[in-house]
Amino acid sequence: MRSKAIAKLFLTVSVLCCFCSPARASNISQTTDDRTFWLAEMDRMARPVIRSLAHDSLRINMPTLTAPNVDNQVNRIQVQYVEVLGRVLSGIAPWLELEGGDQSEIALRKQYRSWTLAGLKNALDSGARDFMSFDLGGQQLVDASFIALAFLRSPWLWKNLDQVSRDRLIRSIATTRKYRPSYSNWLLFSAVNEAFFAKIGQPWDAMRVDYALRQMEQWYVGDGMYKDGISFAYDYYNSYVIHPYLSALKDVIQEKTNIYKAMFTDIGSRNARYAVILERLINSDGSFPPSGRSIIYRAAAFHHLADMALKKRLPEELPAGQVRAALTAVLHKVTESPSTYTNGWLTIGLYGEQQSLADSYNNQGSPYLSSAIFLPLGLPKEDAFWSGPAIPWSAKKIWSGGRGTKDHKMVE
Repeated sequence: MRSKAIAKLFLTVSVLCCFCSPARASNISQTTDDRTFWLAEMDRMARPVIRSLAHDSLRINMPTLTAPNVDNQVNRIQVQYVEVLGRVLSGIAPWLELEGGDQSEIALRKQYRSWTLAGLKNALDSGARDFMSFDLGGQQLVDASFIALAFLRSPWLWKNLDQVSRDRLIRSIATTRKYRPSYSNWLLFSAVNEAFFAKIGQPWDAMRVDYALRQMEQWYVGDGMYKDGISFAYDYYNSYVIHPYLSALKDVIQEKTNIYKAMFTDIGSRNARYAVILERLINSDGSFPPSGRSIIYRAAAFHHLADMALKKRLPEELPAGQVRAALTAVLHKVTESPSTYTNGWLTIGLYGEQQSLADSYNNQGSPYLSSAIFLPLGLPKEDAFWSGPAIPWSAKKIWSGGRGTKDHKMVE
């Protein structure tokens, strides 16, 4: 009993202090459960960002790294602060929303809630060193939408943000309306910003939402997948953005109007099918095909699968324990390289530092979309996702000679 108590104390200290220690969080997981491993990795990824911003020192601490083939280095560095805030916050928001857990998790959440509110205040205060302008170019439309998405995922954030910061956030996100989105998944960024306004009771532009929804219908190609603009690309943008954003829009807009009822039913069915496709892309060792652009977003390739788990909308053929096991394998794989972090900050790459995989628009904030994998931490530890037995995922089952299930296309 004494040894168990000592082990538990060690794990608690490790989770709370992982930013201060160079030890890998996944080493901890060898002696503990999946949730503790996930919490340690979330803390490892988010702490430099959220803690620095809370202390008004993000611009001091955050490296100014860009892709070797960067298209506009000065601007990419200027916008990296809103970019990293939106990406980290949208990933940890459901966990900030959650109540309960063991004492170490409650203490960690309390700290992050305090840091997040202080950080948002600094980001929106023009007198602060970490003040973030939202009018530095079209990329800010993208990044503002991830902040909006975070608030949709955590009403607690809006409820506890001070009124001055609320007003500043509304004005900041509204500023990005002046940027015309590119004819691609960017239409969804404009739409989710408007959904945020609708959710908090502000005037919102229904036309921006309608245009995005109707255009995405035109770009649907079948079997749960969409084109990203006028041509289809075999990449992860259906998961990075398209499916999670359509799901978020559905959840908000269906409360405002019934005119999209049939469309939202179809979106729900496509969401389910694409979750199945994503799960089957996870190899038996947690790796996945390094296909398409933005691959340095790492675990965000499974943003949609994590979102479906959070919302308890996984299709019947994907038991929660199976998805947890698969995503845990992904989290191990994308963080196990010693060069995943440099001085506590995520590097640009997929398996460690691999700048050759960067796109021209990547900066230090870009890889933090990987925090999307942490969405299921918004489920309590008693939920089947965490409490159920780990089930071998499709590739693990099939490539070990097990009785896998046959895949088939979506019936439409």
